[in-house]
Amino acid sequence: MAASQIGTELVPKYVGLLAQIAEFLLVTGAAYLLGTYVVRPAVGWVFDRRELEPTLERTVEKLIGVGTVVGALVVGAWAAGFTGFLGGSALIVAALTLAVGFAAQDVLSNFVAGVFIVQDRNFNIDDWIEWNGNAGFIDDIGFRVTRVRTFDNETITVPNTEIATNAVTNRMSNDTLRISTTFGIGYGDDIDETTRILLDAAADHDDIVADPEPSVRVAGLADTAIDLQARFWIADPDREEFSVTRSEYIRTVTERCRAAGIDLSTTSQHAITGDLRVEDADGA
Repeated sequence: MAASQIGTELVPKYVGLLAQIAEFLLVTGAAYLLGTYVVRPAVGWVFDRRELEPTLERTVEKLIGVGTVVGALVVGAWAAGFTGFLGGSALIVAALTLAVGFAAQDVLSNFVAGVFIVQDRNFNIDDWIEWNGNAGFIDDIGFRVTRVRTFDNETITVPNTEIATNAVTNRMSNDTLRISTTFGIGYGDDIDETTRILLDAAADHDDIVADPEPSVRVAGLADTAIDLQARFWIADPDREEFSVTRSEYIRTVTERCRAAGIDLSTTSQHAITGDLRVEDADGA
């Protein structure tokens, strides 16, 4: 066959292929722009109207982003006539899925764990959590990892499986937070008067709720002190409010005890301490 004849046959084929590729790129780009600037803002508008949790909203936005890219590629291939590619894609996807299943089991495990975390109402963006000696605020829940911002403004990248398979304390999952603070007084000091000071200091603080009522109990007897534990509650708790409220309460108690002649300085190993618990309003 003459070279001129071969060229005559190949040129239309290459021109047709280039036309298909151009159509594929044009349609794919148009579909991507449609999804990015129409579909995603529309979904965001719906989320704003329904006031969904930020965690769920952010996750769905990520899924829509991935779906936009995949959908644009499929639409572009279909419009350009690459039906053979679409027909064989099922086998390709099945083979890739099997390969990924063996080679990336940890990734898939983290993905599944992320799905369970997202649907759990006790885990939301900006929640204050503690686990395995770590603590911080949830910044983002991704498909593979959860990012937690510490109180020193550092970021911990935590595999989702670690969050899903370990005991995690969420300090903000309930409406109220109980703060327990222990004060040591001398054996010669008046327990009833100190109890009154502790209760009055709680009653006078604007951020400490009256229901449940603050309480004071004798927590223990040390070598040089009687330990009194004050318990009170704050509403809509967060880390900053807890720290500020506890600090202001301790300052008020210290000043009033000093004015009343009650000695808080005798407690070397039983110095002023504090802990916290998150419970329902009826918690013990």
